[in-house]
Amino acid sequence: MDIQRDVIFSDVGGRRLKLDIYKPKDGGNGAAVLLLHGGGWSRGSKDVLAPHATALAEQGFVAIASEYRLTGEARFPAQIHDAKRAIRWARSQAGELGFDPDRLCLEGHSAGAHLALLAAGTPDDARLDPPEGAGGVSAAVAAVAAIYPPVLFHLGDARPSGSLPARSLPGADESEESVMLASPIEHVSPALPPVMLLHGDADKVVPVSASRRYEERVRAVGGKVDLHIFGGLPHGFGNHEHFRPMMMTMIGGFFRRTVAQPEASVFGPSRAEHAAATAAPAPVPAE
Repeated sequence: MDIQRDVIFSDVGGRRLKLDIYKPKDGGNGAAVLLLHGGGWSRGSKDVLAPHATALAEQGFVAIASEYRLTGEARFPAQIHDAKRAIRWARSQAGELGFDPDRLCLEGHSAGAHLALLAAGTPDDARLDPPEGAGGVSAAVAAVAAIYPPVLFHLGDARPSGSLPARSLPGADESEESVMLASPIEHVSPALPPVMLLHGDADKVVPVSASRRYEERVRAVGGKVDLHIFGGLPHGFGNHEHFRPMMMTMIGGFFRRTVAQPEASVFGPSRAEHAAATAAPAPVPAE
């Protein structure tokens, strides 16, 4: 594969935001995946995504590992602003990178999974757009893989199932309105693209009930969602060398099934075959 590191995708007040591109040499399958790292919104780096991006590129995807400003540098909603900047940059460069802009997917880990789900649920929400606006480029994505994602925040001591304290994301804790705005589960609608959720039931950082609640909300609006619960696995299992290959095979398969090659996952007779089988028999000509 061809790898380009530290490509500048935006400049925010002199702060250059960068991403890494992993591009299949054989032309790929026409789809791309933008990856967002974890780290509690306060730490982490796009560099930790190198093995995940490599695995996707080996499966034919253009993989793009992006950074975003951490909370020590800028309060929320700066992080979702940067994620949307990266999405729009990728779409605008699709021709050069060799993928269909309507086949751009997201993969996020922990805090990055929160941003991925939030971006997927709010492509046209001006409240979460960066100050410069959309620039005429859509922030819509085709599918999302969210690995142990925070999906809901709360203020005060009363903790709903699956929720995290809003103070863990500075800027999201200013009011009930900001809490709801920062919570991906509050932006689930029938327009949400297909989602895959992966979570360990021994997670002590983001409770597995977060993914269960999100799945329930998606199904309630008629959306498409896969939920994979891994028994005994803790937060961060996606970075473990024994589990990462299995996980990336699952994620690559999900993106092929929903975005890159959906026709290859059709079971049963095709529409043409079904029509031919159920058509009325041709009349027998009279002698």
